[in-house]
Amino acid sequence: MLSSCSNLLQSPVSIGFIMNPPRLPLSSKPCRIMCLREEGARSPRNTLEGSRRSADYHPSIWDHHLIQSIESSYSDERFTADLDELKLEAKYLLESYKEPSAQLHLIGSMQRLGVAYHLGEEINESLGKIYTNGLWPNHDVHQTALGFRLLREHGHSVPSDVFEKYRDEKGFKKCLARDVRGLLSLYEASHFAIDGEEILDEANKFSAMHLKLLEKQVDPHVAEQVRHSLEIPLRWRMPRLETKYFIDVYDRQECRNPVLLKLAKLDFNIVQSIHREEMRELSKWWNELGLAQKLKFSRDRLLENYLWAVGIAHEPQFSKCRVGLTKLICILTVIDDVYDVYGLPEEVKLFTAAVKAWDLEAMDTLPDYLKCCYLALHNFVNETAADIEKDHGWDATALFRKEWESLCEAYLTEAEWFHKGYKP
Repeated sequence: MLSSCSNLLQSPVSIGFIMNPPRLPLSSKPCRIMCLREEGARSPRNTLEGSRRSADYHPSIWDHHLIQSIESSYSDERFTADLDELKLEAKYLLESYKEPSAQLHLIGSMQRLGVAYHLGEEINESLGKIYTNGLWPNHDVHQTALGFRLLREHGHSVPSDVFEKYRDEKGFKKCLARDVRGLLSLYEASHFAIDGEEILDEANKFSAMHLKLLEKQVDPHVAEQVRHSLEIPLRWRMPRLETKYFIDVYDRQECRNPVLLKLAKLDFNIVQSIHREEMRELSKWWNELGLAQKLKFSRDRLLENYLWAVGIAHEPQFSKCRVGLTKLICILTVIDDVYDVYGLPEEVKLFTAAVKAWDLEAMDTLPDYLKCCYLALHNFVNETAADIEKDHGWDATALFRKEWESLCEAYLTEAEWFHKGYKP
């Protein structure tokens, strides 16, 4: 995880990657004031300090000033204009491909290069026509497996018996055993199996076995792709990291399309500049909130949490999602560590009751260190709900309160089990 974070903060793809969000209004100053008490003022019950536990989490390896210093030239408007031109060229390119196999190959490349989201409607239309016309009886295993994977990935119910023609009475035909490209596609397609599809389970074992045998017999670049696929299949990979990897692979292919490659590199760097700006904004928020500085027993994992959010939704239009999700995970992690590690039984009961009451006056019952947690949670929920109401016209506060109450009650139950020595 840490090496992945480091990759995302490093240089752009030789033409990189990480994180311009709309600013979310923050009421962090009250919490900051409360958190600036003397270091020893963690709990009014100093006689019980000895019974507290510690998980010895290592401090964050990321420096706030370092994150603030990260800049990118790709936020300039001239790059956006270039991107629009390349997107139009890519659209014309997709429309010019008439053969289903050629369309599938192009769409597959677009997805792995991270630019398919620019042509979502066109890609869905192309795949819809291919699905309607059916997968082709005369195509090789590579084309069939590629089509099967892409169609299933986009929600089409392609039957797994399209692979029956590549089997005989003993299983998958031996003639496939040296077709590296076909085996790679078959292996990736097998991870889209539905429970009970034995033919795809067989395809997975067959392709994996022969890919391992061929790994040392093929071109080094192909061998590297084989190792990459066997290590983690496409379906399990984080799309943005896969894009960074595949841009380099595609750049070495003789059949690469220059328009697509240029679009992928430029888009990667523009999106990275957005991610970097989001990271700077989040680092400023986290630093001003002050939870990490005061509650040193908890995990300080801002960048790792942001990487999680990027893995879920990396596209530029989901900036608010990434920023909000990162804030959520940061606050949730601290509260989790209160219940699991640091908090005393009576303290976590009081915190759970305060969450149920959802009233700032409830903070008066809490020890000082929990007042920071409570106020951070209270502000985050109210600000997120206000943002949702502004954008979508409905108040989500009651829903948020219900879910946080449910979560804290579950945390409390786990804490009580631990202190009682109960194992469910």
